[in-house]
Amino acid sequence: MVSAAEQLAANLNFGALAKADELKKRIWFTLGALLVYRLGTYIPLPGIDPNIWEQVFRSQAGGILGMFNMFAGGGIHRMAIFALNIMPYISASIIIQLLTTVSPQLEALKKEGEAGRKTLNQYTRYLTVILAAFQSYGIAVGLEGAGNVVSDPGMFFRLSTAITLTGGTMFLMWLGEQVTSRGIGNGISLIILSGIVAELPSALANMLELGRQGAMSTGLILVVIIMAVAVIAFIVFVERAQRRLLIQYPKRQVGNKMFEGQSSHLPLKLNTSGVIPPIFASSLLLLPTTVANFNAGKGPEWFQWLTTQLGHGRPLFLFMYLALIVFFAFFYTAIVFNPTETADNLKKHGGFIPGIRPGERTAEYIDYVLSRITVVGAIYLAIVCLIPEILISYASVPFYFGGTSLLIVVSVTMDTVAQVQGYLLAHQYEGLIRKSKLRGRRR
Repeated sequence: MVSAAEQLAANLNFGALAKADELKKRIWFTLGALLVYRLGTYIPLPGIDPNIWEQVFRSQAGGILGMFNMFAGGGIHRMAIFALNIMPYISASIIIQLLTTVSPQLEALKKEGEAGRKTLNQYTRYLTVILAAFQSYGIAVGLEGAGNVVSDPGMFFRLSTAITLTGGTMFLMWLGEQVTSRGIGNGISLIILSGIVAELPSALANMLELGRQGAMSTGLILVVIIMAVAVIAFIVFVERAQRRLLIQYPKRQVGNKMFEGQSSHLPLKLNTSGVIPPIFASSLLLLPTTVANFNAGKGPEWFQWLTTQLGHGRPLFLFMYLALIVFFAFFYTAIVFNPTETADNLKKHGGFIPGIRPGERTAEYIDYVLSRITVVGAIYLAIVCLIPEILISYASVPFYFGGTSLLIVVSVTMDTVAQVQGYLLAHQYEGLIRKSKLRGRRR
């Protein structure tokens, strides 16, 4: 028999959006916040010669600058006040998550509920300021050493650049939190998404221009477009895939009434680690290349040889990229999902997996299943990221058609659409409740 919730979900359509006033306010707030972010990516840092920086950036676009420019929505290319984007906050969040597994104090805070979560968020903000200040000062020093980019180098330029870039990151962090609480979707993810999507038209135009000039064949352009569509479909399929473990709850008696046992499912995502593995892998591999390019001709010979072998498309680069993606897929999954904690929660509420003893045996079984589906998830991430990487290397396809960017765009879009559908579903429920109350009064 079809439940009322399933009937509502089947009849769900965006025509109900016109009646959902709360949802419309949230959508407009989100769009306004993202517009403010996009405007900030066009406000340049003071004291920078844009023409010289354009030349420097183009020479480094194949390294880590190109990848971070993709996440920053072109902010690094224009060296804007939002050049650091939200990346220090993401790094700080990951570091705090890692520390909760090794620090008993932070682990205790994590288990305290809402109060503990607020304290951890505050620690994340403090760490974001430290990371942003360190990175922005490093950018200022790097700009001074990159030819004649800075018109008036010195301590004043370094401090002003550090304060401006750090302030830009803190503003984006605040903006993202406002979108999460007052808008629709995850604010931090939407900021990264809007940066990538905003640069997609220019990336597509550049690719078509390469085809017009004869640098890319028409067949290759069609292959890239078909590949992008196929990768998007593959990402949607895998991101929605789950391994559901059957959870059984025994009969229970409340007063004089006996309630039948219930069953539910424990959903385990095929890709629990999300987009973290390719982002971390790319950052670690592209960092030596970028440092070597900024110091061309300097450094020991072994370092120069290593950075050459770690260039795009080289066998060592592809092998290390694959190895790091697999490593971070397992590592981050172990961080974000604790089988022992899940097994303990099931035991407290009387739930059990049929045929598996509650407690330690349940934790071992969940870990067994999670390890095997993570293998599939790691292979999926490797396929999605390596095939576009080869095209980027050998066919000069822009960064924006890489697997990481498509993975972020599709994942965040799916999450945001799911939230919109949730609000519409809640609005339809409210409408049904009002109608039932009116009918009750008439009777």
